[in-house]
Order: sequence, then C-alpha cells, then structure tokens
Amino acid sequence: MNKFLTLIVFALIFSCNSNAQKEAKATENKTYEVTKTDEEWKEQLSDMEYYVLRKAGTERSFSSPLNKNYEEGVYHCKGCDTPLFKSKDKFDSGTGWPSFDREIKGNVDYSTDYNLGYARTEEHCATCGGHLGHIFNDGPRDTTGKRHCINGVALKFVPKE
Repeated sequence: MNKFLTLIVFALIFSCNSNAQKEAKATENKTYEVTKTDEEWKEQLSDMEYYVLRKAGTERSFSSPLNKNYEEGVYHCKGCDTPLFKSKDKFDSGTGWPSFDREIKGNVDYSTDYNLGYARTEEHCATCGGHLGHIFNDGPRDTTGKRHCINGVALKFVPKE
C-alpha cells in the first residue's frame, strides 16, 4: 500500500503543468514588436527604469510621483510608449505604487513569477515586454476586484488634451 501511495504522489508531482505555467512559458519565449539590445535599452532608459523594465526590479514604495497623480490622461510604457492604463481606472491602494483596476485590453501581457517562493501574476508591456508590476485580487470590489500594482518608473503619464 505504501509503495502504491508513493507512486501516486510521485506521479502527481511530476505531471503538474498548470495553465499559469504554460502562459508564463509562452510569454518568456514571445518575440515582442519592439526589441532592442541591452545596450540600446541602457542608452534609452535611466538606471532605475532599466532595472525595473528590463530586469524585473521593483522601485521603492511611495517613491513615484505618479502614485499620487490624479490628473486625467493615459499611462504609457516608458520603454515603447504603448498606452497601458487610463487615469479613470486608477485608485489609491495605499500600497505606495500606482494602482489600476483594469488595463487597456491587449496592451498588457502576463506571466507567472516565483521570485518570492510562491506564484504571482507578473505584468509586462505587450509591445516591448517591459516588466510593469504584478496583479492581485484585492482591488475595488465595486469594479473588477483587481489591483494592477505598477512601478511608476515604468510609466510615462500623458495628460488629456
């Protein structure tokens, strides 16, 4: 009986391949419309922008002036200028990072990040692959329930004209 139970547990462990893992692999191998060498990205971006967008870093909480920006407009990717989030979907999450309850559909890609020892959904610009932040299920319940927790340094704000 012990051998049978061990065999079942062993089979389950090595056969697990969730949709999240498949999506993460698809994003890792994706070729983006805007591609540049590391040197080209370093020439275009500041050190902190490069660290966040290209190396999946995180800026210090409460360090971005965009966190408390309440003007009307659209938030674009700092790497390639793709529109990502609208100001009407921004809310103050209290976390210290700009937060949105939804993205502009089709302009954000997702993958799974295990850097902290557990699975988190990571967000990337769908045009250049730049790391934006993560998405959580603790956003406003009266809208989507999602919180797109985004590094302000990865964004460029374009005010409404």
